[in-house]
Amino acid sequence: MLKSIGRAWAAVPVCIVLLGTGCGISVPADPDGTLDRVRGGVLRVGVTENPGFVELPGDGDPQGTEPELVREFAAVVGAEVTWVEGSERELVEGLKDGELDAAVGGFRDDSPWQQKAGMTRPYGETVDEHGATAKHVLFVPEGENAFLLELDRFLQDRKQG
Repeated sequence: MLKSIGRAWAAVPVCIVLLGTGCGISVPADPDGTLDRVRGGVLRVGVTENPGFVELPGDGDPQGTEPELVREFAAVVGAEVTWVEGSERELVEGLKDGELDAAVGGFRDDSPWQQKAGMTRPYGETVDEHGATAKHVLFVPEGENAFLLELDRFLQDRKQG
């Protein structure tokens, strides 16, 4: 009898997932609808200069590794990119306030901003002059998990390809 009760309880999570999908609940979700809004629309990206990652030429769009990643991702989701320049603090506030969908600037996974912004999985690594390895991430709004998952998948596919 205890075995059958255990099996019944084991089925509860499966039932919850099935009921949730039947009710139109999507996991992961974006409470603010970032992925749905961006797909076929506009991707608002904050940029802060960090040579090698992001360079701001003053008379044109940002250049560097991370703006190129953003352009490639935007093409995948059919979005046009709008760039917003600012300090790291301003970009994190823009993410928090819903004014930005992503931010780039050579951010590391051990950034002090990690408590205030969502982060992708590391897309690459660098080694500094002391031999320390830094893992680099892009920032996204906290809680926009469907958008984050889509961006992470893109970065992972690009890394493997």
